[in-house]
Amino acid sequence: MYKLSQIIVEILAKIYLWRFDPKIIGVTGNVGKTSAKEAIGLVVSKIKKVRVGGGNLNNEIGLPFNIISDSVDEYYEKGGSLIFGIKSFFKAILGLLGSNYPEVLVLEYGADRPGDIKKLSKKYKPHVGVVTAVGEVPVHVEFFSGPEGVAREKGRLIEALSISDFAVLNFDDLAVLEMKEKTKAKTLTYGFGEGATVRISNLEPWTESGIPEGVNFKMNYNDTLHGGGQGFVPFKLSGSLGKSQGYAAAAAAAVGSIFGMNLVDISETLSEYQGPKGRLKILKGIKNSTIIDDTYNASPLSTHLALETLRDLPAGEVGLPGTRKIAMLGDMLELGKYTIQAHQEIGNMAGSFIDLLVCVGSRAKFIADSAFNQMPKENIYRFDTSDETKLKVNELINEGDLVLVKGSQGMRMEKIVEEIMAEPDKKKELLVRQSAKWLKR
Repeated sequence: MYKLSQIIVEILAKIYLWRFDPKIIGVTGNVGKTSAKEAIGLVVSKIKKVRVGGGNLNNEIGLPFNIISDSVDEYYEKGGSLIFGIKSFFKAILGLLGSNYPEVLVLEYGADRPGDIKKLSKKYKPHVGVVTAVGEVPVHVEFFSGPEGVAREKGRLIEALSISDFAVLNFDDLAVLEMKEKTKAKTLTYGFGEGATVRISNLEPWTESGIPEGVNFKMNYNDTLHGGGQGFVPFKLSGSLGKSQGYAAAAAAAVGSIFGMNLVDISETLSEYQGPKGRLKILKGIKNSTIIDDTYNASPLSTHLALETLRDLPAGEVGLPGTRKIAMLGDMLELGKYTIQAHQEIGNMAGSFIDLLVCVGSRAKFIADSAFNQMPKENIYRFDTSDETKLKVNELINEGDLVLVKGSQGMRMEKIVEEIMAEPDKKKELLVRQSAKWLKR
């Protein structure tokens, strides 16, 4: 049944692409894909009719489903209902008769195993390829020969581009930057490093009444694409924290420039950007605490960035003296032989500045063991599951604490956020994995 569905969806997707000929912006990477995808979609939607692929459907059946349907999120909300899927199928057939199809598709290309992106980019060739970050120990690495294998697979998206296409690459990730040697496309880069086409600088959190609200930074643009000069524009994003917001905005700025937009218009557009759920989102917590909700997923790179974000927030500026910094970290999954080392490195970093550490899962014990070398043992707590953790977590939080919650999808760390958020009645609106499909698990 799955194979038949895949064949039908693939055929329909190819017919849609032939019928409407949209431009495809393909996004891949191990960190920051969804944030970049949404920022890019928001920017380009100011000048084009855009569809941003819903959910994390980025495989051989999910990606073409996003091409033929704009109802992916609703499909998830209904728990993958067969009846809704059939309705979506017939709606897709009727859609071929219409004329309201998007001019631009922003789609995610996923790679769980070798060959995935090569197949997807051959079937659904992008016109713009964006690679966010790979990292030294990427997710899904257990299914590849090593980090180099993961990077090689992500690079297949860039190799598929033609001479008239564009590659947008993370300047700060060497494995990503080196992909420019393997493409015929025109290349733009983005990041914090000197030499990036779009460079982020002076990024810092901004607060209101001592509460973190978002990030400020400058965007410096070296207009190599249109033969122009250099310039910089201030950016202000609300609702989320961390360098990842700068990366998402810079990727969107690079893509916007390809479509002829200027940096001022891009900055104004991104002032509306809130960032996706579970990606360093700022939430109000119990006891006047502030939660940094990064529960969508976890890899060594994204966990390092999340801890860096917590570390760099000024303590005591949430209206109370001596504010503690708490990290609640779950297992990072699918790391294979790198599991122990990766968790130990996170423990070393957390232990260097965290006041209270909560570790969730069998692998997170390596975080706890490493952190113990740098912080008092009585300030480290270990639990087997998020369900077990949420029974105790209320009593661990004090007035005004800053609390980071992060872990891989399978650890369901959003359950902990639900327990300590100030407005649990808004969980469907604010948290990840609130669809019927996930709540059944």
